[in-house]
Amino acid sequence: MLTVYVPEGSETPYYYSADGVTEAYIRIGNESVIVDATELKRLVLRGRDTSYDTLVSPYKFEDYSFSKLRERYKSWTGNSMTEKLMDSFEIRNSAGQLTNAGALLADDGPVRHSRLFCTRWNGLDKSGGSIDALDSAEFSGSLIILLNEGLSFVKRNMRTMWKKTPDSRIEMPDYCERSVLESLVNALIHRDYLVTGSEVHIDIYDDRLTIFSPGGMPDGTLVQDWNIIDIPSIRRNPVLADIFNRLGYMERKGSGLEKICLAYENAANYTPELAPKFFSNRSSFIVTLWNLNYKMMQSGELVEDLLEEQATGQADSYDDNLVRLAEFCSIPRTRTEMQQFLGISSRAAFQKHYLSVLLKNGNLRRTLPDKPSSPKQKYVKV
Repeated sequence: MLTVYVPEGSETPYYYSADGVTEAYIRIGNESVIVDATELKRLVLRGRDTSYDTLVSPYKFEDYSFSKLRERYKSWTGNSMTEKLMDSFEIRNSAGQLTNAGALLADDGPVRHSRLFCTRWNGLDKSGGSIDALDSAEFSGSLIILLNEGLSFVKRNMRTMWKKTPDSRIEMPDYCERSVLESLVNALIHRDYLVTGSEVHIDIYDDRLTIFSPGGMPDGTLVQDWNIIDIPSIRRNPVLADIFNRLGYMERKGSGLEKICLAYENAANYTPELAPKFFSNRSSFIVTLWNLNYKMMQSGELVEDLLEEQATGQADSYDDNLVRLAEFCSIPRTRTEMQQFLGISSRAAFQKHYLSVLLKNGNLRRTLPDKPSSPKQKYVKV
């Protein structure tokens, strides 16, 4: 048996030429696999010591606006963004053409596959039931728009519980906002934009939130094989990473995953089994953030005490879930659908603190007033 060892080189791709064909290979596990078109592009960029975001796009700078970029820069630094900074940020080249980084940051971003899909699923998976999804949205445009809209979608689909202490109160959100921010920034900035036909996804279930990003770890390793604090900082899109650093969204030292975990560990309702989970393969990167309140809500541990305080006026403000629930009933909904929408398993608590309140206030009405206990009974916004 003859074994030939070929050391790794930096001027990729390297081709095998024989039998009338010329092919490039990559190693996956214990196999050598012919590269596909996307992988070949990665190897070419690596061999040129460049990245996707530095390449010049076919779009002209003068045809696009950057109001979101300018607004963020102004709010973060207190200074207006000058035209010279557009060059410093590598938004355009000397000929006035946008780089790919510039195209991704333009208000009406022309990179079609730079989109964000958000879904609040009904239940613990995508099978749903009578209703598959409780909320959904699709966003396009500047990466700053995608980031802001994604954060807004998560906020409107999560609750913030709280409990009183002798001199204040402790807020307990379903998800740590810092963890969501870091996860979404990582997904948008470190995704593989050579992968077309795939977008960043936020999927919210009753017990968890997942953020999917096209492209695995830049160095080909698996994130689940690493200790989070030991992962080296390798930036697939260094220009985008540098811009987001200068806008205050991320740090140069690549500590995003560690911050995701740290924010969870500092949450009042955190337990070790709720630690964020990271998974990657060659084509994707997935972050799972667990709903910190799910188990307590399912057991009814929090519902009665917290909702009782809200309903009797001891809270500073009434639960905005009442407003969300009324809007949810813009079309007729059953009690079960309404409880699933809010994630409340206790029928008694839901009846007392939500349904009865909305009916009494005239926000909802029954569709079958003569059969209030019928399982087919539905409620609709007035």
